[in-house]
Amino acid sequence: MPHVLVLNASYEPLGVVSMRRALVLVLDKKAVSLEDSGVLMHSATSAISAPSVVRLTRFVRVPFRGPVPLTRRALFARDGGRCVYCGAVATSVDHVVPRSRGGQHRWDNVVAACRRCNHVKADRHLADLGWRMKRPPAPPSGLAWRIIGTGHRDPRWRPYLEPYGSREEVSHVAPDVPRPEAPTERLSA
Repeated sequence: MPHVLVLNASYEPLGVVSMRRALVLVLDKKAVSLEDSGVLMHSATSAISAPSVVRLTRFVRVPFRGPVPLTRRALFARDGGRCVYCGAVATSVDHVVPRSRGGQHRWDNVVAACRRCNHVKADRHLADLGWRMKRPPAPPSGLAWRIIGTGHRDPRWRPYLEPYGSREEVSHVAPDVPRPEAPTERLSA
């Protein structure tokens, strides 16, 4: 089942919920649908268009959030699913400074790599191989990374995430694709 982006009353991204949960929020008037997904949800007596983006009607205070958690999915999203060494499709995680040589498992030391590069590099430093990275690894910043790191993506979310993350990262994760045509015919109750 598709997922739905949830925005606070101030339009800042809060998280991602299931379509069913978002529909319950809209029906209970706790949220307003901003974008439709083009999917019709049917009940015994009616059909309603399922949302893709909802905004809460009341402001929700969010406690302090620490740094974005380092997960495999978030790492692949940060590096665009490509090996930072050769640009091939990434299939593994590599430590720039190997853990066997004192490297830490942190955002600034972990990158996505293809199987071949990870095998060739093994537990050596980049200088030993004469390799360079296109850009040094860094922790992602911005509220949009809370959403991007989950791996759930929908191009309709892009305008709502761009103000809360770097434009390149958000556009890379949620490229422009044509929207599906919403059915014009509605079932009446």
